[in-house]
Order: sequence, then C-alpha cells, then structure tokens
Amino acid sequence: MKISVFRDRQKALVPFFFMEGDLVACCDVDGLMTSTLNIVHDPHEWRLFIDSPKTSLKAVLLHNGNLLPSIPVGHSVHLKETYDNLKQLLKCIDYEQHQWPLCGDLKVVALLLGLQGSYTKYCCFICKWDSRARAAHYAR
Repeated sequence: MKISVFRDRQKALVPFFFMEGDLVACCDVDGLMTSTLNIVHDPHEWRLFIDSPKTSLKAVLLHNGNLLPSIPVGHSVHLKETYDNLKQLLKCIDYEQHQWPLCGDLKVVALLLGLQGSYTKYCCFICKWDSRARAAHYAR
C-alpha cells in the first residue's frame, strides 16, 4: 500500500501570478500583499531587485530597512538577462504603475539604460576610456 499526501499551500497565491511564455510573474502586487501577506503596500517603502545567473532571471521586492520579508514577483528558469526579457518582466509586473527604485548588478543597470551589453570599446559611459588601447593603459 502506498499513501501520498498532497499539499496545496500555494492555492491562495495562484490567482496573483500568471505565466507568459517562460516567465512567471505577479500580476497583482497590491492584492498579493494586502489579502494574502497582510502587508500594506506603499511603493516608496520597497525596491525592485533584478538578478540573473547564467540561465535564469528573477525579480524580488525588497523592503527598505529589511523589516518585512522579500517578495518574489518574477521568475524564469530559461530567460537570460537581455533588454527584451527585462522589458517583458517590467511590463508583466506593471512597473509603470508602482515605480519602485530598481537595483541590480552593473549588467542590469547597463541593459536598462540601453548601453551595449557585450564587450564595448568605451565601457565607461562617463570617461569614454578606450578599453582596447592596451598599450596606453599598461606600464611596460
């Protein structure tokens, strides 16, 4: 005889998330926080953290001061950090409505600012340092 017990803890959270392609995103952040997590959502008290290892993409809301728990609002196992994927993520979580401050690594910031994502000749947008001119930068 084999006995299995299935848990359905996620049942209360399912109405707040949807899947678009390979991306799972929260479509109602306000509803998720107020009805399920019992948190009053003030966008000025939260920041959106976006990160991606080599083959996945994730977005998490972090509370300023870390008094409240982190809230995952977007995740994909197959998407990489590209401008189009970040644009899709921000559209799915309705970033325009909330306007959270964004934080992430330099690659995310460069992608969101529209800088070239691969090896660039002028990698610093402030000083226009020519990264290919090796002879000018190394003392021999």
